[in-house]
Amino acid sequence: MSLTDLALENYAAGYNCSEAIIRACDAYYGLDLHEEDLKMMAGFGSGMYTGLTCGALCASIAALSKMTVETKAHDHLDTLRPYSQKVVAAFNKKLGATQCAQVKPVHYTKAFKCRETVRLASESLEEVMDEIARIEEK
Repeated sequence: MSLTDLALENYAAGYNCSEAIIRACDAYYGLDLHEEDLKMMAGFGSGMYTGLTCGALCASIAALSKMTVETKAHDHLDTLRPYSQKVVAAFNKKLGATQCAQVKPVHYTKAFKCRETVRLASESLEEVMDEIARIEEK
């Protein structure tokens, strides 16, 4: 199963965009998150319920951080900063914006809600993570 398949499965099970992505990342990348840890992403849905940064993007950055940072962000800025920028740029390119208030009018439907956003966000994260893996192999 791909990251996108897992994310869509989570979304269909009733998790919001941020929960669907972080749960998919936990399963796909083996983040070793516990059920209680996963609850931390709940409040990021719908752009933190304010229309600000899309919860799917927030979860993508959270997963990237878990995979990149061993101690604290400032100790890993040489990788965390450019990798985060790649994730944000890929998300923005695929969805046309990073703010929920701008993403939702384009990708939300009454029938499927934010399913398309979850699909595109997980695809963009998986593409960036594949690119990062190729870079780190060299």
